[in-house]
Amino acid sequence: MLELINLSYQTEDGKVILKDVNLQIDDRFVAITGPNGSGKSTLAKLIAGIYMPTSGKILLDGEDITEKSITERAKCGVSFAFQQPVRFKGITVKDLISLAAGTKISVSEACKYLSEVGLCAKDYINREADESLSGGELKRIEIAMINARGTKLSVFDEPEAGIDLWSFQNLIQVFRGMHERTHGTILIISHQERILDIADKIVVIAGGTVAAYGEKSEILPELLNAQAGCRFTKEVRV
Repeated sequence: MLELINLSYQTEDGKVILKDVNLQIDDRFVAITGPNGSGKSTLAKLIAGIYMPTSGKILLDGEDITEKSITERAKCGVSFAFQQPVRFKGITVKDLISLAAGTKISVSEACKYLSEVGLCAKDYINREADESLSGGELKRIEIAMINARGTKLSVFDEPEAGIDLWSFQNLIQVFRGMHERTHGTILIISHQERILDIADKIVVIAGGTVAAYGEKSEILPELLNAQAGCRFTKEVRV
């Protein structure tokens, strides 16, 4: 279980991004949505350890990980996929997948992870993860890496970004397969209805606070209804 207790974050110049966020997350798929600038990505980076909270606590299966670094949290079982994936000059795609898996995997195993995200393995397995790859290609490779890691908490920041030519159905199948292998929680930041629709629960962040949190059957119809959606914020979109 991931538990956020009175979690707050403000910038060095005093701008409050998140304030007193309280959540308990222990479901298969949880989606976080809300307007641009509401604090969704900041929340994901706080969970991953990229940012440190101004106040509050983060617990993972009862363990306080608030002060742990991104590397320490990774060892605790937290994975994070950036909205804009990092490029690695001099490192091949196969090497990245092996590093993510924590062991030297075979070419066939690496190819399996690549094919699951819609990439022809023979065209990518020995390529460097550098500027020669498009943002969409890097995004898919990053998803393949997290799939290979198989951690108990996987956080994705807008995983659909840059992969328009790859069907959402394939992306959703990857998430489902990931859960079947790990039985962990997949936390997804997204505006896309088709991704929100696979969530067990949905969190709506607006103005740096939790505007709504509940079962998809309760929250999604509110978001899809323009009039009802205004109770959260006029900018929430799916």
